[in-house]
Amino acid sequence: MVELVEISVLLLAFLTILLGGGIWIALALLATGYVGMQFVTGGIPTGAVLATTVWGNSASWSLAALPLFIWMGEILFRTKLSEEMFRGLAPWLNWLPGRLMHVNVLACGIFGSVSGSSAATCATVAKIALPELKKRGYDEKVSLGSLAGAGTLGILIPPSITMVVYAVAANVSIIQIFLAGFLPGLLVMVLYSGYIAIWALANPDKQPPPEPAMSLREKLSESAKLVPTAFLIILVFASLMFGWATATECAAWGVLGSLMIAWWHGALTRDSFWASVMGTVRVNGMILLILAGASFMSTSMAYTGIPAALAAWVDSLHLSPYALISALTVMYIILGTALDGISMIVLTTTIVVPMIKQAGFDPVWFGIFVVLVVEMAEVSPPVGFNLFVLQTISGKDSNTVALAALPFFFLLVVAVAIITVFPSIVMVLPQMAFPG
Repeated sequence: MVELVEISVLLLAFLTILLGGGIWIALALLATGYVGMQFVTGGIPTGAVLATTVWGNSASWSLAALPLFIWMGEILFRTKLSEEMFRGLAPWLNWLPGRLMHVNVLACGIFGSVSGSSAATCATVAKIALPELKKRGYDEKVSLGSLAGAGTLGILIPPSITMVVYAVAANVSIIQIFLAGFLPGLLVMVLYSGYIAIWALANPDKQPPPEPAMSLREKLSESAKLVPTAFLIILVFASLMFGWATATECAAWGVLGSLMIAWWHGALTRDSFWASVMGTVRVNGMILLILAGASFMSTSMAYTGIPAALAAWVDSLHLSPYALISALTVMYIILGTALDGISMIVLTTTIVVPMIKQAGFDPVWFGIFVVLVVEMAEVSPPVGFNLFVLQTISGKDSNTVALAALPFFFLLVVAVAIITVFPSIVMVLPQMAFPG
């Protein structure tokens, strides 16, 4: 055990040095896996393990969903969806305290359900919402904070790129992970809107007067252009929920639907189509290279026996489930200050999943937990991608944006606590769809 601890510390230090030196994450993972293999006795050929591991984990039917969901989001990102979303949702929210600031939450939830990317969701909604809210006289700090927090819904409400990465890394069902994310996504939206409403009631002087009342026909007219997107979301959700299609098949239908929506909006040109393809290739290539490096490092760790020994050590501590989840939450928050979400997942899944299984947690439930703590990383400095996005769009300094996002960071902590105490919020839909 002492020898394994020394090897673990050495490999962790080696990986830290590589990452700190600016080496690509995928290459750092591959190099760490190679070094780890040198501690394996028995003459196992490192090259053969590398080749079979990378090919075996890359040649996966489940992974085919990843580029399709990325492409779906890229196509819709280049339509007029963001402009129509604000206009379509705004008339229905005048009665709520905080009024149009709730558009940030709802719009991010809707776009997140067809995007799969936190940064894309945040950028798309912020581009239209920030100028509109500022023009109408809404508090800029709360507007920025709600966009930073709600932008994270892009990775919580399925389909989600982060969920696909976790499902592949943890060897769990992508469809179950997708289904598990819907109710926690709604929970986070309710928490965000609840905070905005409470803030608005406490600060009536920081809000503009209500918008002019609109008739039902006018409201429906403003919202009509959201119908195709809403239909696409319902179709993808129903297909997953009722088992009509696999996650990959749903992704393919989602791409076809998004192409039709882009054509309907008049945004499907040769240039926009090619830009969506190249954007998909870049993002997918980066993720697959990281997954290849992570799979080799995971195999290397398995050969050394470190994950099994670590799980046994955690089990020997006799931590209560809540204590383990609390410790993991703190760990991921710390990691989130230096790493992006996908990197956090691929770096930790192999080691952490045996621990949570030992503690009696379902890997599907843990996937949603991981997504929530990754959301925290998206709004925590210094490597919070949503903060970078809003800093660029708003022109504000990083401290201003980070402080504005702080209340929404704590709301994510509350969401983690709620799903830990009431795990059925996460598991009810997967258990309904897969009762066995």
